[in-house]
Amino acid sequence: MGEKKMEDLKGVEVELNAAKTALVVIDLQNGIAHGRQSGPYTGAQVIQNASKLVHAFTEKGAFVVLVRVSSLDGKDMLKPETDLKMAPMQLPEGWDSFVPEIADTPNAHKITKRQWGAFFGTDLDLQLRRRGIDTIVLCGISTSIGVDTTAREAYQQGYHQIFVEDAMTAGTKEEHDYVCKTIFPRIGKIRTSEEVVLSLR
Repeated sequence: MGEKKMEDLKGVEVELNAAKTALVVIDLQNGIAHGRQSGPYTGAQVIQNASKLVHAFTEKGAFVVLVRVSSLDGKDMLKPETDLKMAPMQLPEGWDSFVPEIADTPNAHKITKRQWGAFFGTDLDLQLRRRGIDTIVLCGISTSIGVDTTAREAYQQGYHQIFVEDAMTAGTKEEHDYVCKTIFPRIGKIRTSEEVVLSLR
């Protein structure tokens, strides 16, 4: 999907009102964005494109939300019984810190979640509605987990959504492509980081 550049969507312009649009960046933190196998984009590529978005939204005075996943003591994380047995997570010091490229974004609202989605148990919906925001631009890692879950939650809350295809990635290209081709077109619009920056008014 990355190489196709969303050819079938070219010519379909999106205009984003900075006063009513928020950028929501999912889990661009040291323990997730670095050192993991990903596809179709590397963590570094996602950080680069997400940073451009953060800069553009900040410059326009739009609301920027940085979301991270963390735990106080492990007891606040979900532990359902599943067929797939996950190895215990190794959580080194600083794993939940935002990557340096976006960590010091002025006036960004920072949210800590305890599960995949950014809405449940946080003040994200509250902060968006109090600002009159009806559209969110989503990016981050992973396309098929944190981004997808947040997108479905936002859809159920009635938000318009733009998914930035080249500012997100998954564990594999196949996972990323499945979500971008099958789920996202049904609940929002898919664009590139360049298209989003150019459409922000």
